[in-house]
Parts: sequence; structure tokens; C-alpha cells
Amino acid sequence: MRYQNVCIEAFGYHLPEEIVTTEEIERQLEPLYTRLKLPQGRLELMSGIRERRFWPREMLPSQASVTSAERAIQAAGIERREIGALIHGSVCRDYVEPATAAGVHHHLGLAVDCLVYDVSNACLGLLNGMIQLANMIELGQIKAGIVVGCESARSLVEATIAELNRNVTLTREQVKLAIASLTIGSASAAVVMTHRDISTTQNRLICATARAETRHHALCRSTHDRSIGGQHDPLMTTDSERLMHEGVRAAVPVFDHFLDKAGWARDEVQKTVCHQVGVAHRRVMFEALGLAPELDFGTLEFLGNTGSVALPVTAAIGVERGHFAEGDRVAMLGIGSGINVLMLGVEWQRTPVLAEAKARRKPAAPYFDKPRQGPPLVHGS
Repeated sequence: MRYQNVCIEAFGYHLPEEIVTTEEIERQLEPLYTRLKLPQGRLELMSGIRERRFWPREMLPSQASVTSAERAIQAAGIERREIGALIHGSVCRDYVEPATAAGVHHHLGLAVDCLVYDVSNACLGLLNGMIQLANMIELGQIKAGIVVGCESARSLVEATIAELNRNVTLTREQVKLAIASLTIGSASAAVVMTHRDISTTQNRLICATARAETRHHALCRSTHDRSIGGQHDPLMTTDSERLMHEGVRAAVPVFDHFLDKAGWARDEVQKTVCHQVGVAHRRVMFEALGLAPELDFGTLEFLGNTGSVALPVTAAIGVERGHFAEGDRVAMLGIGSGINVLMLGVEWQRTPVLAEAKARRKPAAPYFDKPRQGPPLVHGS
């Protein structure tokens, strides 16, 4: 897929205030650790994740999505009547029906002729939404669109901790299948995309490539859908090591195809943003793709794996921190369970002044103890 007329105009994001450290999760797992004689600190050592965040209990995903989408619209400086499609792309939704996008659309006050629907594809839902918006813009069907999502980790992490402590028959090998669930974090992100004729940034999306290796669809899966008799509290099983290696193996030919579509040489990729899984995954992937790790901007250490919003929220924070410069060739690299791979190429030009000005006008928010550990608690880019 190649594009001539599509721009990534602005990002918006919203983070929970409640921080849960990996050390705290391991303290809650003391019964399991004691029974299996597991060393403290192994979870952070394996994942590289120091902390993640949780939304307040009973908060609906749409509530955070509205905040992120509003911030993205404000950053883009776009008229709401020009937004022709709104896609909600996260795994977490308010209800089985109606579409969570419907509530977000209502609270944003978008036009009645705006297309409104949900997309779900594990950790790649928002990237799928970006491609769908790009296709509509390229075809001249809409002038602008927004994709947004919110992932909520609390119920999965707490249910996993409870099950690991409760089930005394679990072996070390069986416990490994639950480790990925303990790395999940909460966040929300939104992306506004426009036709280049109305773009003020000219951050042009030039191509997208995809690959589906669905023979590996069972490597990461949750319990049955609640609507068909599944458990109320979600649980997941993930063969993390095999998922990592099969995902990277699938990504290698996609990246070669991506470079060909973009018309870039490998050493012409100047910045990257990836789906945030863990330090081992990032290391193995960059080695396999022949990319320098210093090109990348990461958030997994302080946000964990935030699912479908991981790449866009990382891009948003990267924009805020000046990771992208005028003329950068940016590769957005997504690998999700399924296994699905999506890669997007962007020629970056500039960040809207409006976004920076609005950020400066926001009330000051506290920072983490170490400034490089993360962004302000709630902030839009």
C-alpha cells in the first residue's frame, strides 16, 4: 500500500495516575514465589518493565478515549465537521454492543455523517484503524479521520495474580504462560489523519505493509468471550518466547518489503517507534531487522505493554520529547498476536505549534522521581 495524499496530523494521549510497580506485583505474588522458590526481581529482569498504570475501577474505556481524541483534535487544530470517520481500535470496549466508537463520537460532538465503528485486532487495532483511515483519505472519501483506543490492564493483572496464587498445582513451566499478562499496562491514545491539502504538518504517510502468519494464532489467547459463557475476570496464556521468535521471523520479510515500498535503504531509516513488549523482544527484533537500537523511542519501562495503544502512545510521547526531526524517515513497526505484522512509513516534517502551545498552557503535572522515566502524568501531545 502506497499513499500520496495522507498525513499523520497529530497525536493525543491520556495516562492513568495510579502507578503499580513490578516490585509491588511480585510482593502480591509471594505465595507463588515461596511455593516455587522463585527469586524476587525476575519479572523486571525478564521484561525490563519497572512499572505500569491502572485506570480507576469501573472506568469505561470510552472515557479515556474521549480525552485522548479531544487532545488530538485540539493539537491538529481541525474543524470537527471535517472529521469523516472515527474508529475505536482497542481490545477493551465499553460493551459488546453498541460500538464503543458510538459513545466517543457523541461526547466529541462530531458530525452525523461521520463513519463510526470499532476495529479489534489484538495489539494492532489502532494501526489497522490508521490504515483504514489512510485508504479512505487517499480515495477521496473523507478529508480527515481519527482513530482512538484505550486499554485497561487492572482486571487482567489482578485476575492473573489471584489465579497464580490460588492454583497450587501450577509448575514453573505453566507459570511462564502467565508472565506476559503481568506486564500489561493501561493507557489511551488517538491519531488524527488528514488529506495533505488541509494538513498543517505535512507529516506524510507514504506506505504500509502487512503479513498474517495465522498458523501461530494460538500462541497468545485469552479466555472465551464473556458473551458466550467465558469467565468474568479475563485470563490469558502466552507462549512468550515462541511468540517473540515467530513474530520476529514474520517481521523480517515484511521489513524488506516495507523498505522496497518506501523506496528507502535500510540505513536511511532515521527513527523508529515499535509496539512495546519487552527488552528481549526489542533487542531480538532490532538485530533481525538490522537496525540500530538508538533509533528507537521506548516507553515500556514505565508504561508496560499497553496493547493496541502502545505504538501510538509511544509515538505521541516521542513527539512531545522531540524524538522526531524535520526530514526524518520514520518506521512504525507493529507485531501482534495472531500473528499479524503491520509496518507504516512516515516522512516527518514538523509537530504542530498548536500542540506545543496547548501543552504549555496546561496546569503543571508532577513528574516521576527520575525525569527520564516518563512523561507528565496526564498530557496531550
